[in-house]
Amino acid sequence: MSNHNINNERMKRKYFTFMKEAKRHSEASIDCIAKAINRFEKYNKFKDFKAFHFNQAVGFKNNLLTQTSLKTGDKLSKSTINGTCNHLKVFFQWLAQQTGYKSRFNYTDADYFNLSEKDTRIAGAKRKKPVATLEQIIHVLNDMPSTTDIEKRNRALMAFTLLTGARDTAITSFKIKHVDLTTGSVFQDAREVKTKFSKTFTTYFFPVGELPVQILTEWLEHLKTELLFSHDDPLFPKTKVANTKDKKFSACGVLKEHWSTAHPIRELFKRAFTKAGLQYFNPHSFRDTLVRLGEQLCQSPEEFKAWSQNLGHQAVLTTLYSYGDVPDYRQAELLKKLSQPRAEQSQDMQAAIEATIKKMLDK
Repeated sequence: MSNHNINNERMKRKYFTFMKEAKRHSEASIDCIAKAINRFEKYNKFKDFKAFHFNQAVGFKNNLLTQTSLKTGDKLSKSTINGTCNHLKVFFQWLAQQTGYKSRFNYTDADYFNLSEKDTRIAGAKRKKPVATLEQIIHVLNDMPSTTDIEKRNRALMAFTLLTGARDTAITSFKIKHVDLTTGSVFQDAREVKTKFSKTFTTYFFPVGELPVQILTEWLEHLKTELLFSHDDPLFPKTKVANTKDKKFSACGVLKEHWSTAHPIRELFKRAFTKAGLQYFNPHSFRDTLVRLGEQLCQSPEEFKAWSQNLGHQAVLTTLYSYGDVPDYRQAELLKKLSQPRAEQSQDMQAAIEATIKKMLDK
């Protein structure tokens, strides 16, 4: 049986170019789209897209609901199915407007990829996720060894993640010059740093205690004076692997090279938390930790706006919606507190808060 269709390949290539150049999608997003289309082609036995019929969409959708995940062995999540079907819906809507396909099927035929309202709600539902406390992360930092170059780097990397809330992909591309210890900041320059949506912004160290700052400071000093790294060298260099006397490949230092992916960072986080006797929290979850800390420390809308900007968010709502879930224990505390009489807020304070909210909404 054929595993490709020449006409389909031509249209897919044209579509991927459109999504990249016209819609400005990243390579990672296009890979997800390609995977979804390939799934449909396999189900449809690589028939020409010109033969598309809405019954194929219905059949494919129902088939996905019965498939199992190769990773977990469980049925595909509604979120995965919904994402796959949405990619296909957009693709066939685009295809319906192309020469040679307009007369073959209708633009609205792509709507048959929609899941039921119930399944769509399940797919989009936000679920509570475990978030490390600041105390747990500090415990891990205290537990991490710092004798070898690799151990020093790993410890500094976790401290840096806590101080800045930087995404792991961005961390792989930071250079020494991007960190300014004098101002306590890191410049996320999209020309050199792999930031989300290629944003350029400055992050100032979050108030998470002296230990993370001390660890990062010592690491930078070690890079410059002991390893003789320059300002343009990686902040967190790639592990050097060499053949030992036992004729085995093992880690033996660091290279003046960036990691190509964030996978090694996630692995070192996993090892550090496991060794400390705690459950694994991935690097991205540190952003949730920082948001919860901000909710406790910030005393005005303006302060939380600054906290949000420090995470690279243009809108406060992004911070609240994506990371601002209130944990169950805190939810109970707040509701209990609301049932008690509260002190009258001064008119000046109330006026200041209202003015700040108005200013934020007007932006």
